[in-house]
Amino acid sequence: MSLNYLLPIAVVVFGGMLLSTQGPINATLGRLAGDPVAAAAISFGVGFVILTAVTVARGAVPAGSALAAMPWWVWTGGLLGAYYVFAILWAVPKLGVLTVVSATVFGQLVAALALDAIGAFGVPVQPISLARIGGVMMVFGGVLLSRL
Repeated sequence: MSLNYLLPIAVVVFGGMLLSTQGPINATLGRLAGDPVAAAAISFGVGFVILTAVTVARGAVPAGSALAAMPWWVWTGGLLGAYYVFAILWAVPKLGVLTVVSATVFGQLVAALALDAIGAFGVPVQPISLARIGGVMMVFGGVLLSRL
């Protein structure tokens, strides 16, 4: 494996570790706040403040005209993220971290398979193959095994 891939892989693996940690933290926040939607809002609020401060500090605030020129669908990322944070903090106390993370990865792979196949959002087309389907189904097997 090329060294060009090691750093990005390490960054993504660490990000995945942080996501697994975020689930139980946000689940606790939901319990203490008394409402999972309020907990998701608090979590996003903290993230918003941090990211806004970093954006301003870097001088990377986009111009209003650039924001106005963006296609409508680029604004849906926050909505998708809000659902994800809510779903994770709601599900962790019911299923545990391992099952929730496994199910999350399975869902990501199902969507990735479809997005690759149609070249969604400008990604290169990657055809669906039996090997790719097999890999996704192996993760689904892991979801099932995590509940035994």
